[in-house]
Amino acid sequence: MIKLKYLPLLGAMFLTACSASAGNDTYNVKVNVPASANGQTAFLVNFDTSDKIDSAMVENGVALFKGTTDQPVVARVIINGNRMGNFILEKGNITVDRQGNVKGGELNASVDKAMSGIDRIMAKAQALPQDSSYPAKMAILQNEYNSYLDSVIAANQDNVIGYIFFIDRASDYDLDQYNKMLELYPQMQKYTRTQKMLDALKKKAMTQPGNKFVDFTITNDSISQSLSDYVGNGRYTLVDFWASWCGPCIRETKVLKRIREEFKDQPLDILGVAVWDEPANTEAAIKRHDLPWPQIINAQSVPTDLYGISAIPCIILFGPDGTIISRDLQGEALVESVRAAINPATDPAAIHSAE
Repeated sequence: MIKLKYLPLLGAMFLTACSASAGNDTYNVKVNVPASANGQTAFLVNFDTSDKIDSAMVENGVALFKGTTDQPVVARVIINGNRMGNFILEKGNITVDRQGNVKGGELNASVDKAMSGIDRIMAKAQALPQDSSYPAKMAILQNEYNSYLDSVIAANQDNVIGYIFFIDRASDYDLDQYNKMLELYPQMQKYTRTQKMLDALKKKAMTQPGNKFVDFTITNDSISQSLSDYVGNGRYTLVDFWASWCGPCIRETKVLKRIREEFKDQPLDILGVAVWDEPANTEAAIKRHDLPWPQIINAQSVPTDLYGISAIPCIILFGPDGTIISRDLQGEALVESVRAAINPATDPAAIHSAE
């Protein structure tokens, strides 16, 4: 099904409201968080570089940050490994509520005013009749949406707004498409995240189906585990790269449990690899969601760098000899890929129709 993505930080007003003032400008950021975070340290982090900009103790469900920034940056707040929504850190008084809504700052205000442009496209998509004409009409809206993003990137390629749009636009690209985007917008090459995306796409291209697995070893609490402890040992292995804070990851565990039950008498194992997460949060999620398969904990970015994983959940099916059979499938498409691997008589077309 064609997907129309919704960008909570983007809008057409950036075409005219994206000039950044130079010099040190003071910011005051108030972030409302759950009371359960009281007493914990909240970190204000640069989204592009992952560098810590500021820190504050959470008191009465609020984290207060005050400092200066010489230019607007995309920032996020992280508390105990949990990532909150992104916003533009700029001069002025900024408030972020628990739902991630942002108020304050010229650029953030422009975002609020500009959301009507994206809302109109979303409204068109939601109003489409659910009949045979839906795919074609949705494709038209998707093109309209993509053209909108491209126009904003072109108009803002010298500032952080163009960067935000570029990151989102490029998230669905393969290596060739991404290289063409970098050629079209060479200014984007200065950002850390765009270079990481390029490296990830190269690694992803090298770990497509048909290639052998790339091994890694993780040490957590003095216990070392390698992917080769589970993969390439004569059995099929589904490896789920996930994190406790990732809602789609948790939802996909229901599919993994279905697969585990359906193939309980077959040579199939499931392995969880917790990435980008705090070990304590991972262990709590394993218990809370009753995940019965083995886990490699505290892997952080080691496997995601090796396999070019830019979003989770990422689930890879390895064959008995460690050859990659499928990757980046979810839901019924994942189920069908396992069926086709274990029972080659399964119609391969079923996998594609389930995507």
